[in-house]
Amino acid sequence: MSSYDRTIEFIPKAFKEYQNWIQTDRKVALRIGDLIKDILRSPFEGIGKPEALKHQFQGYWSRRINNEHRLVYKITNNSVVIISCYSHYQ
Repeated sequence: MSSYDRTIEFIPKAFKEYQNWIQTDRKVALRIGDLIKDILRSPFEGIGKPEALKHQFQGYWSRRINNEHRLVYKITNNSVVIISCYSHYQ
């Protein structure tokens, strides 16, 4: 399966966070979009310093949006599931 065959899914909380970024900080919203595009190309390497999470977050990955915020996601066979795009791991 090509990585471009995956769909992008947001859990409801993450989608609300993304909508908030669109309304409050366009630069951050665009950065999130760039990170998602890069995740589709290469889920485990690329921009944003991808990091496999540990302990209760095992199976999830994060990328830096900026110094304060992280994009947390999980890769499944068919999709990229966005878990969070605000703050650190919650």
